[in-house]
Amino acid sequence: MDFNQFWGYVQHSVPLLENFRLQIVWEYRELFIQGTKMTLLITALAVVFGTLIGLVMGMARLAEVRHGPWKYPIKLLVRWPATAYVTYFRGTPLFVQILLIHFALRPLLVNPDDGLLISGDLANTLNQNYSAFISGFMALTLNSGAYITEIFRAGIQSIAKGQFEASRSLGMNYWQTMHHVIVPQAFRRMLPPLGNEAIMLLKDSSLVSAIGFTELAYAARTVFGNYARPWEPYITISVIYLILTMLMAWGVHAMEKRFKASGGIH
Repeated sequence: MDFNQFWGYVQHSVPLLENFRLQIVWEYRELFIQGTKMTLLITALAVVFGTLIGLVMGMARLAEVRHGPWKYPIKLLVRWPATAYVTYFRGTPLFVQILLIHFALRPLLVNPDDGLLISGDLANTLNQNYSAFISGFMALTLNSGAYITEIFRAGIQSIAKGQFEASRSLGMNYWQTMHHVIVPQAFRRMLPPLGNEAIMLLKDSSLVSAIGFTELAYAARTVFGNYARPWEPYITISVIYLILTMLMAWGVHAMEKRFKASGGIH
């Protein structure tokens, strides 16, 4: 029995599903599978690189020299740019950021003629085959990085100042103190909000479909456009998103329990 016969039997057995044509979703199942893979891929990459950005920017926002010639250069060249970055990406809609990066920033950086980062044949190939992925990855990474910056800043500030002062008294500089003493302790406390940010990013990835990226929302929109039936495709991706977010939430909860059991989170 193929799927169409199976669903026909279900519809006959459950009258409420008589008008629910799940066959159209099954027809595009490869597109939904590909959309799920791309959703997970772009989310995972954005979380990893967003965490790296958040770590650096979080420490940059806390960088401070109270005395000496570096006091104002650190404030002007490190703290203020980090604050401006966080303020912009947390204060503007992600959808606007995606459009701005796709239509303005990416063509400026990756351009066959005069790209600031990549030009020539490679830029032409990337624009033809991966333009939506590059733009979506950049937007999600920069957006998540801004939120993770604040998570790292709050986590670092939650560590007692005495540990920072003790490290400095041992001869460690600011970056050594952060790397060896402060950040490892703060990371355990930051795990729950980092997990929540990853879950939010998974759901927000649906916005990248607006620029043609083939993820779950794009798959649902394709089916809706072909059959003019919104219920089947959008309920399908709702269920997929729900399953993915529940699995991620379970994973984060399991990690929290592990750290709590070992005394890592207080």
